[in-house]
Amino acid sequence: MLLRVRVALPDRPGALAQVTTVLGASGADITQVTVLDRGGGRALDDITVFCPDTTSRQTLVKGLESVTDVTVEGVWPTREAPGTYPELEILKYLTTAGDRALTTLVDSLPVLFSADWAATAAEGRVVYASWRAPRDLAVPGETPARPTAVTLEGGPHLIHAPLPPLALSLLLARSEGPAFHRIEVHRLTRILEIFLSLPATEHYVARRLRGEER
Repeated sequence: MLLRVRVALPDRPGALAQVTTVLGASGADITQVTVLDRGGGRALDDITVFCPDTTSRQTLVKGLESVTDVTVEGVWPTREAPGTYPELEILKYLTTAGDRALTTLVDSLPVLFSADWAATAAEGRVVYASWRAPRDLAVPGETPARPTAVTLEGGPHLIHAPLPPLALSLLLARSEGPAFHRIEVHRLTRILEIFLSLPATEHYVARRLRGEER
């Protein structure tokens, strides 16, 4: 199974080596390390690991927390293939996807962000959702001015983003693991900016406007 592990650790030589040694001893094969944050003598890393089914998440957490000053912020499943640039492949496909561009983007975002589901909404109702979205999906009342990470009470972690040209908002949700980091919010912001500037998206907006005028 492929897992994403988020750890906070001392930002000093040898600290990451201690973490990777523990992961290796637990049976985990490290495939990718992403530094999310550094400052104040601390670092926050996302580590993608492949684990055999016999290695439990509890085993990973217990081993990591035995390292001095290391904190595990979350361990959760991921489907993102490490060492690739999947958003580039998706954006390339979207340039020729036509009317399927938006639904393709929504279906792709959970994989890109190790999340559970994504959806678009308008006026408090769901317009389109990826296949793992809950049936009783509740849409937050107010759309933020820019993509924002929030955690619903008793619910999942979200990124809530406006799509002004489409008169829609976008939701990206993760029920396991930690809240979305600001680096993840920034990454989604850039993807949406590129998506909204694509000719295919502009043509879609124009067709919607002509339909409304009729």
